[in-house]
Amino acid sequence: MIAFVFPGQGSQKVGMGQGLAERFPECQEAFTQADAALGFPISSLCFDGPADQLMLTENTQPAVLAVSVAALRALTARGVKPQRLAGHSLGEYTAYVAAGTLSFGDALRTVRNRGRYMQAAVPVGQGAMAVVMGLDEPKVIQACDEAAEGMVVSPANLNAPGQIVIAGESAAVKRAGDRAKALGAKKVITLDVSAPFHCALMQPAQDRLAADLRALVLSDPAVPVVANVDAEPKTDVARAISALVAQVTAPVRWEEVVRRLASEGVDTYVEVGFGTVLKGLIRKVDRSARVLSVSDPGGVESTVAALVT
Repeated sequence: MIAFVFPGQGSQKVGMGQGLAERFPECQEAFTQADAALGFPISSLCFDGPADQLMLTENTQPAVLAVSVAALRALTARGVKPQRLAGHSLGEYTAYVAAGTLSFGDALRTVRNRGRYMQAAVPVGQGAMAVVMGLDEPKVIQACDEAAEGMVVSPANLNAPGQIVIAGESAAVKRAGDRAKALGAKKVITLDVSAPFHCALMQPAQDRLAADLRALVLSDPAVPVVANVDAEPKTDVARAISALVAQVTAPVRWEEVVRRLASEGVDTYVEVGFGTVLKGLIRKVDRSARVLSVSDPGGVESTVAALVT
């Protein structure tokens, strides 16, 4: 069984998607549609930068989604189809585009607003995120609880065994990292992010995004999407949108998502979009999994050769 999985913010790089657009007409059409939907050339930002503009959250989110949809169209045009879908944080929006729940244009505009709302929720410098390596979830929660001192800090991304990201107010994240080391963490790495995603500080963004999502014309997913918030497959639109809304302040349970996909029979994962972040995480969770990556023409061709008979 094949699952398509879509990357989130953090996978972006100037030049992404350009090879796909130059090689495949359906990919070029995806970027043309993205430019029209957003009212500015997101394709140029993907292909040529500048990097500082691509790294702005409100630009990064639609850029990553556009590249993933372009890669998706190259695969589906060649007969590769998934039985399950999932995406990491932002990538879950791409999964719902693939499932037919969200239109491509609506998804692009929504995630651009999502980026704006997230950035507006916490002024730059007041929030932080850090990766805790080598500590299990109960001990990471303990570190956060003991370090909070009335401030916000909590697990944000439960990515793989021994790799958990925490988020919250800067001082509390620093204290929690120190406490995690005292509890046995091998390493704590502060992330270069503009806002503390997937924690309670994002509540203002969640409230604004909920109104946007519920104003859209939506459809039931044609393929089950395993959601970040609870690792449960979503097959009706109401539950799908509730999961997207809750995702803003809730942790991304990626390890559980992969375990759920595996339990349903998925043995082949195709990372659709730029980078190989999810490939590494999936292999940490399920060593037996076959993981293919599609971010350029070579990836399209090798994946089609492996999966289309």
